Amino acid sequence: MAEYEFPANLKYSAEDEWARSEGDRITVGITDYAQSQLGDIVFVELPEVGRVVEKGEPFGVIESVKAVSDLYAPVAGEIVEVNADLTERPEQVNEDCYGDGWIVVIAVDDENGSSGLLDANGYRQHVERRTKES
Repeated sequence: MAEYEFPANLKYSAEDEWARSEGDRITVGITDYAQSQLGDIVFVELPEVGRVVEKGEPFGVIESVKAVSDLYAPVAGEIVEVNADLTERPEQVNEDCYGDGWIVVIAVDDENGSSGLLDANGYRQHVERRTKES
């Protein structure tokens, strides 16, 4: 598991999204593990700003040379910003998944917005279980 990065300051969903809390806003992207499994990202379908999403609901699509995958909201709220740079440079997800490769910002519905998400250690264990099963 040493080959994947799991920043301790982030929370993680079981669907391989990360969430960085910034007040009542959560920046969301896919994890290092996810981008590695997908391979070269060639397209990211972004949602409309203003769209309201429920936790666990698909909000977009990410496409690589290997697969097409849904993106799932790790929190409930309103999408207030999207990373429009990804339409021209989707490879930023591979190059810097925890930085310039972020996907959306969600204004959370309540102060418990990121409850139920995994910490870095919990997500690492989740990934380890999945890689042993495959």
